[in-house]
Amino acid sequence: MDIYKDLKNPASQEFEKLLNSQLSKINIEEGKIIEGKINKITDKFVFLFVEGLKSEPVLDVNELKSMGLSEKIKIGETIPVLLEKIEDRNGEVLVSASKAQKIKGWDKLVKAYENNEPIMGKITSKCKGGCIVEHIDTGSLMFLPGSQISDKPLKDISHLMNEPQKFALIKLDKVRGNACVSRREIISSFKKEDKAKIIEKYKVGDIIKNAEVKGYSSFGCFFNVNGELDVLVHLQEISYSRVNHPDEVFNIGEKHDLKVISVDKEKLQVGCSVKQLSPDPFEHIENYELNKVYKAKVVKIMDFGAFCELEPGLTTLLHSSELSWTKKNVSAKKMFKVGDEISCVITEIDKDKRRVAISHRLSQDNPFEIFEKNYPVGTVTDGEVVNKNEYSLFVNVGGLDVDAFLHCNDLTYLNNGEEELSKYKKGDKIKIKVLEIKTSEQKIRVGFRQTKSDPLDWFKNKKINQAITVKIISKDNKGLTVRPEGCEMDFNIKKSAIAISAQDARTSRFTGGERIDCAISELDLNKRKVVLSIKLLEEIEKKEALEKYGSEGSGKNLPFSSLSEDLKKKDDKK
Repeated sequence: MDIYKDLKNPASQEFEKLLNSQLSKINIEEGKIIEGKINKITDKFVFLFVEGLKSEPVLDVNELKSMGLSEKIKIGETIPVLLEKIEDRNGEVLVSASKAQKIKGWDKLVKAYENNEPIMGKITSKCKGGCIVEHIDTGSLMFLPGSQISDKPLKDISHLMNEPQKFALIKLDKVRGNACVSRREIISSFKKEDKAKIIEKYKVGDIIKNAEVKGYSSFGCFFNVNGELDVLVHLQEISYSRVNHPDEVFNIGEKHDLKVISVDKEKLQVGCSVKQLSPDPFEHIENYELNKVYKAKVVKIMDFGAFCELEPGLTTLLHSSELSWTKKNVSAKKMFKVGDEISCVITEIDKDKRRVAISHRLSQDNPFEIFEKNYPVGTVTDGEVVNKNEYSLFVNVGGLDVDAFLHCNDLTYLNNGEEELSKYKKGDKIKIKVLEIKTSEQKIRVGFRQTKSDPLDWFKNKKINQAITVKIISKDNKGLTVRPEGCEMDFNIKKSAIAISAQDARTSRFTGGERIDCAISELDLNKRKVVLSIKLLEEIEKKEALEKYGSEGSGKNLPFSSLSEDLKKKDDKK
């Protein structure tokens, strides 16, 4: 090979000329798919012979196996490859079998799309929004939207996985190399001819018996007819009354009669109506009167109430707020079931808006009015505790369907209301007095302590600045707890109201249990406010002493430490 080192050598120039003439006979270009023949196989690589190339292209064995070409890994077999580079910087030929397969597959997809031909594929996996379909001939991957899997909703598609089946190409993006397919179009195309024959059987005015509710939409309800045809009942054709959504009237699986109102043989659609099976009730709505009791049939129960039928075609909403006088947010499911006939009162009729409002509770006696009639304000009677919370009791009186409210402050005059509340439990009998009835607001307030004499009545003949005798019950750093003689209620004397002198205004002066005098500083029986003060009594007595005794000497004998100084100041002023 030494002769080829010198390119100026005649022999080298002749060899180069022969080599170039041989290569020029074979058209080899980068980016084209070429056929390579296997002439050598190792554990990791396959060597190909391609006529016209200076060296042998090399393929990875694992790449061929992943492409499903294990059977072709034999001496003498030909494999299509994409020629990426005739010679890289290392002088080697770069080829790819997988890219060649994808390009060949894409060409087939483009041809099928242009000719509107179905392709064979299989669903290999699920993804967001749909599934991945593999083209059986080339292994190319395509996207199958969820809406294109079938002509009806499928909860489970496991029976379709990895099964060879036909798909229609509905979108092809040549720039991005993306393909979108549809199984639904293949199914629909088979059914189209059959559907046309079925629709020919129907004409406007026909009555369809026992059509089954199949599904809802915001614009209407779909019915299945004999398992062979789906028809639409538009929202406006459901009822003569106003309907916001089909689920207000129908339940999935229910069966109803329908009237055919349109047949479109081009779109293969049949339009039906439910309301046209009966006359328009609003033409004789004058037959109904406001505030009169009627019977209504429950046709649909919702979370917010129930839809009731006054007559065929005249459906109205019975809102949950109109179910009961006493129960708030009551559920119609607990009171009624579909098919029940209930009494109701018509509260509103609007012929222009085609709206009728009804109430069930108005057809029943108002328990608050009955309570007010049987137990007017001031009545003392017996009740039973039926419920309890952290600050009140609820008491039932006379077995009426209404509970009276009893606040803990109305349990006792003497003790803390919350402490007294803890003594009661559900089922306890209790004597109560009716304090307030507000029928319009549905409120009744009762009290227990009002059935007993009020300890504050002891102060009825008392007045402000009057001296009274009290007994010290207890003491603490804040003041004294005392009880007037002859009264059953305890009162508090603040530390600041114990004495005039700050030195004497201390609770440690008292041992507890002794009797002392004090004065009434505040008295308002309407607000139930009584304030007692020892300091006030001292001030009153001091003032009286100053007025009675006019000399300093006589003042020294009084039991007030500052009286002599006060008398002296009085003399100085004179």
